[in-house]
Amino acid sequence: MKTYAAIYNNNEIRENSSSGGIFSALADKFDVVYGVAMTNDCYGAEMIRVEGDISSLRGSKYFQAKVGDAFKQVKNDLEEGRKVLFSGTGCQINGLSLFLGKDYSNLFLLDIICHGTPSPKLWREYVSYQENKHGKLENVNFRCKDDSWIDFGMKENQLYISKDKDIFMRMFLRDYCLRPACYECQAKRYRKADMTIADFWGIQSVAPEMNDGRGTSLVITRTDKGQELFEKTKSVLKWKEVSYEDGVKGNPSEYKSVTRPQQRDTFFEDLDKLSFEEMAKKYAAAVKIPFSRKVVSKLKCTVKKILRGRNL
Repeated sequence: MKTYAAIYNNNEIRENSSSGGIFSALADKFDVVYGVAMTNDCYGAEMIRVEGDISSLRGSKYFQAKVGDAFKQVKNDLEEGRKVLFSGTGCQINGLSLFLGKDYSNLFLLDIICHGTPSPKLWREYVSYQENKHGKLENVNFRCKDDSWIDFGMKENQLYISKDKDIFMRMFLRDYCLRPACYECQAKRYRKADMTIADFWGIQSVAPEMNDGRGTSLVITRTDKGQELFEKTKSVLKWKEVSYEDGVKGNPSEYKSVTRPQQRDTFFEDLDKLSFEEMAKKYAAAVKIPFSRKVVSKLKCTVKKILRGRNL
């Protein structure tokens, strides 16, 4: 098992990716790619099969997606000799592996470091709430980098909301709305993926030369197949090998589940009986930040924008 910081050399694709764009660089090596895309109405997400343009699969989707008959489609593709990349959460990867029942040389399993999967019901309620305020939702970017990669936010149509202010993101990051299994995730202990990718949080202290504020991917190769693919992809990457400990110290979700908060016991009961505005007041109230911290944060953001402009 080896660990890397990686950046895809294609800046346009990287800007439209959650972090360093490694997923797109890997996907170019396959005939068929499976991943999660938003539905056309933005009320849900689903596992889809793609040949060619993978743009709909880029970026994070912070709620549970429907798998549908994707596992059956994967098996058909494999039996027909196609090279298949299947990407998803650890539990989806493990589920596919158990469904297939045997190894395939033409299958590559790619998982992500997963914080936990929020409820799709909560997302639907959130979309309805936002549409009542701002009109029909046509597109969503959960990891918009308009401010910076680290201080990311959600962009809906042309409306940008910082992760620290968005109601849905507050509920998600406070761990109120995750699936019960996410608090005791077995997939973190028994990974079947060939490679794991994630945001390289903490890159500024581990490998500052790999940090320009526009996103860096963390890559962990878990099998020989995973290492072989990374070797084949290096030519289109800027990369640096780091220790596993340095790679994951800013992303503990690699090896441990989040703690189930006490409010989780009442959260979904309230979701059934309270309006979304009432839910927001109860579970997404802003945390008061001292004025001095606000000033420091604003200064840091300004400096990052100046440096980013120079890099461009």
